[in-house]
Amino acid sequence: MTSTPATQTLDALGIPHTLHVHETPLRSLQQAAEERGLLPSEIVRSLLFRLEDGSFVMVLMAGRGKVSWPKLRRHLGVSRLTTASQEEVLEVTGYEPGAVSPFGLHSPLRILADRGVLAHKVLSIGAGIKYAGIILRRDDLLRALQPETGDFSE
Repeated sequence: MTSTPATQTLDALGIPHTLHVHETPLRSLQQAAEERGLLPSEIVRSLLFRLEDGSFVMVLMAGRGKVSWPKLRRHLGVSRLTTASQEEVLEVTGYEPGAVSPFGLHSPLRILADRGVLAHKVLSIGAGIKYAGIILRRDDLLRALQPETGDFSE
């Protein structure tokens, strides 16, 4: 496969990128990074959360970083939020869990980027298909998504 909704969106925006499809199923973040020629901290996960009002927000988190629930709740001004279920991830993003990309979403989402995403010049994000990643420049990612940035990690 050479095209996904995420790569089609990047193409339409004129953003240079590379689609890396792994030859075998991935077992770890380390393996994904090594096979893409990156550091684990350059792999960005797209995490979906459901807010108390039923709306959703996506948080981009670099590498092994974990979301700080108190920091995220404070930033969003909510008292409760939960991790989206697998069914919600597919319904809201159009992507299976493990393949989520912030590009090519079913409908617009509020997107937040942890400051750890800003630490590297080249990043890899979900490609919209399992065992694949899109490699692109951080500045292109930020310019295209215009996420809210902040400290959302533990």
